Amino acid sequence: MKLTVVGGGSTYTPELVDGFARLRDTLPVEELVLVDPAADRLEVVGGLARRIFARQGHPGRIVTTSDLDGAVDGADAVLLQLRVGGQAARQQDETWPLRCGCVGQETTGAGGLAKALRTVPVVLDIAERVRRISPQAWIIDFTNPVGIVTRALLQAGHRAVGLCNVAIGLQRKFAALLGVSPAEVHLDHVGLNHLTWETGVRLGGPDGPDVLPRLLAEHGDAIAADLRLPRSLLDRLGTVPSSYLRYYYAHDQVVDELRTKPSRAEEVAAMERELLRLYADPALAEKPALLAERGGAYYSEAAVDLAAALLGGGGSPRQVVNALNRGTLPFLPDDAVIEVPATVGPNGAEPLPVAPLDPLYAGLVAHVTAYEDLALQAAVHGGRERVLRALLAHPLIGQYATAETLTDELIAHNREHLAWA
Repeated sequence: MKLTVVGGGSTYTPELVDGFARLRDTLPVEELVLVDPAADRLEVVGGLARRIFARQGHPGRIVTTSDLDGAVDGADAVLLQLRVGGQAARQQDETWPLRCGCVGQETTGAGGLAKALRTVPVVLDIAERVRRISPQAWIIDFTNPVGIVTRALLQAGHRAVGLCNVAIGLQRKFAALLGVSPAEVHLDHVGLNHLTWETGVRLGGPDGPDVLPRLLAEHGDAIAADLRLPRSLLDRLGTVPSSYLRYYYAHDQVVDELRTKPSRAEEVAAMERELLRLYADPALAEKPALLAERGGAYYSEAAVDLAAALLGGGGSPRQVVNALNRGTLPFLPDDAVIEVPATVGPNGAEPLPVAPLDPLYAGLVAHVTAYEDLALQAAVHGGRERVLRALLAHPLIGQYATAETLTDELIAHNREHLAWA
């Protein structure tokens, strides 16, 4: 089995490699190819990756290259974890929207749109090369904004599934609170990528008893603290929203906070410099503790599970992924991409039925889906007017004067990445 990681020079990669090494019975990788245009980072990350495999006795071969076509040739699955523009572009995404009183964040609001505009054309080009060279390969997208990028891939007819670590992170957190193994916890997880709610937490199986009321009663304070939302809000909702809902439920408070502290991009950039320094140590043969602070917790477990299921060698038949709606949420178009539990196998991901969604959530899901549709049009076809329409449709923006200003700011800060600008 050959797997290719596009963006293999990422500081995330040792987390992924560690998962491949630990879970080799689930996903027996024979060749792992890390491809990245940044040769200096790739050499450092690739060296640590080989040491991790060696330390854990994994017999697979790790190849590093900048040749994308060669990297995907013969691949069974291609994992995408790229960041167009790097942390410098993320720094801009997180700062210029604040000047208009809007949240600055890499997947939400104007910053999220900027990232989509930079990312979608690059991902589609990569996917076309995969289709030409290895047409049977599955594409697993972990590149943000996952919902929009996955929708771009699926609408272009690619064999693709989107993956996020929010659901697996909550599963692990709830299991710890309940004192059970993660395998016993099954989530009623529903919404869009980075716009989801846990409407039920099933114990023992997907049809097991719902222990969400118990979790909220016994651990509501801890859950609310993690989400940085009031306990009273969780009690009122009766659900557990993803942490990204804070940008909606407490938007103005978040903007005030972001204006008074270093951006997450600055923190991550400093962390990446230290991680690369650690990775360069030839004595290091395991992922360092600092990597847990980088984000992407449990990414490796989720990626292994998904790849194994798609390639027919194992993996859980029920996983939370990003896939085409196909009537699952009847108020959305069939070609919208939603994030829900799905059956996953060699034929792809098919969303499982979900309970009717409360209007409190359905309204926001419909609103953001409309924005994502317009964002994808802007990313694929370009043009100032399409960017403006997407921003005007976003529930965190909406006002025409703000949308006009943000449009000009977005184009000015991303011109080098926009072929049409």
